Amino acid sequence: MNAIRTFIVAMLCSAITFSVAAAETTSSIVIDAESGNVLYARNANELRYPASLTKLMTLYIAFNAIERGKLKFSDKLKVSQTAASRSPSKLGMPAGSYIDVKTLIEALIVKSANDCATVLAEALSPNETEFAKLMTKTAHRLGMHNTTFKNASGLPNTAQKSTARDFAILGAAIYHHFPQYYHMFSMKEFTYNGMTYKGHNYLLNDSLGTDGMKTGYTVASGFNIVTSAQQGKYRVIAVTMGHKKMKERDEEASKMMELSLNHMKKGSRINTANLKNAINSSLKSTKTRTAYNHSQPTRNRRR
Repeated sequence: MNAIRTFIVAMLCSAITFSVAAAETTSSIVIDAESGNVLYARNANELRYPASLTKLMTLYIAFNAIERGKLKFSDKLKVSQTAASRSPSKLGMPAGSYIDVKTLIEALIVKSANDCATVLAEALSPNETEFAKLMTKTAHRLGMHNTTFKNASGLPNTAQKSTARDFAILGAAIYHHFPQYYHMFSMKEFTYNGMTYKGHNYLLNDSLGTDGMKTGYTVASGFNIVTSAQQGKYRVIAVTMGHKKMKERDEEASKMMELSLNHMKKGSRINTANLKNAINSSLKSTKTRTAYNHSQPTRNRRR
């Protein structure tokens, strides 16, 4: 808890003025997961549509409910007509059916299932609208002061906005508050009703030690990702949002984490100006090699 408090203070102290309108350029940030120090930031306070990154907050609240005894992984939750009617991506569960909490969580992480997000929301609040209010309240309590949620999934809503900086706070909160569940974000696939579903987080194939967390995409948001990697005692959390292509998003996240970890492992105090220059220079070069593997995930391989 002390680590996340230190992190939030560091994030807030380093905040800059944000724009009300989403920028045409991308937004990115990298932080030291342990200290919360911002290692690199570019347009990190620009308001953007989070898309399925939203599900990280749904998961945060679900994990908290499990820890408090309000939910169990084995609990069977009923699928409402509202949940069943959600647009893809989804599991396609029929209204009136039941599904266990563990599968719902796996489906949110791997498949980014919108119907599963609504099932969890309705189990923890009177309805999804009220759950979204709880999401926003929880976000503000964590220090995500520029975030507003309107649904549990990230389906398009013009009032649902956040920033790269705020999602770095959320990523760190999940890592520090629920370390016992963090390993679930490294899942590359899960099976439900005899069908295996594969995820879209191809950074789990890199050589950086990447072990989570969540991707997101809508036409309005572009390609977004919150991700984390650890090498030895060093861990970074990176967020980048608003990319036109998934490959560009993944390469940027990989470059930011790789260069940040390399600077951290030098052992001396990080010169953030030098790191910023190194990252910016790397992002301008299309020839720079990264640890990101462009190939599809290896079947049945998990980390």
